[in-house]
Amino acid sequence: MPIVPVGLVQMTCTATKEENLLKAISKIREAAAKGAKIICLQELFTSLYFCDVETYENFLLAETIPGPSTNTLSVVAAELGVVVIASLFEKRAEGLYHNTTAVLDADGTYLGKYRKMHIPDDPAYFEKFYFTPGDLGYKVFKTKFATIGVLICWDQWYPEAARITSLMGAEILFYPTAIGWSTQQDEATNTEQYDAWQTIQRSHAVANGVHVVSVNRVGLEQDGAMKFWGGSFVSNPFGTLLYKASHDQEEIAVIPINTTLTDQYRTHWPFMRDRRIDSYQPITKRYIDED
Repeated sequence: MPIVPVGLVQMTCTATKEENLLKAISKIREAAAKGAKIICLQELFTSLYFCDVETYENFLLAETIPGPSTNTLSVVAAELGVVVIASLFEKRAEGLYHNTTAVLDADGTYLGKYRKMHIPDDPAYFEKFYFTPGDLGYKVFKTKFATIGVLICWDQWYPEAARITSLMGAEILFYPTAIGWSTQQDEATNTEQYDAWQTIQRSHAVANGVHVVSVNRVGLEQDGAMKFWGGSFVSNPFGTLLYKASHDQEEIAVIPINTTLTDQYRTHWPFMRDRRIDSYQPITKRYIDED
């Protein structure tokens, strides 16, 4: 399918897993009714963003993948004939957990999972307490409608992740996300942070000649200390915004993506052709000391 209608589900969450899952399914149905064929949910959509604190009870939120949520979503995907991208808290083994996204094809088939590679550790984002870094490498998924790459939130800031996933054949890059502003910040800081977040992802679209779809949560969480900034968006392969959500409302959008534009942009702006792969060995070092 050269034209792929992509659905973005930007929503608020509660402390009840079952309630969030049912809400997400309702919104998947709404997106499908609007014509979406690939539907992306936000990061860790079955719960509040629990990484604001280091609490052992939060490990009880985790589940196996495949497991209860993917089994339920598989039935929905098959019923509606849509691909579902579902970000979940994975329990791999006793004491071993990942931030993971599962991909379910339009016939309900579980295509596999991607485990978040870059794990942040910042005030109110204590993800290293919960998540082991991904060990599956970067992944693409050949769905019924397109070959897609999936990365997760903090991965958004790393051009290497987007480049490798694009080189593996991804036609569209999806980023399920949970990022927000401290309610103590001034508006200028908020604007600067959001603009940087959007700009870096649009740059991945330009550098790799692919569409980028970023889906963020929205709403006040952490007892009102954090406002998740929404602002989900779609960028074409040259960084042009095709859609941008509000910062404070739940939204479902369906945006047609023309995957044939990758060839057009890569031909006219041949960044892929002119890569000097023979000169990139230093990128594998943490830092390049002059001595």
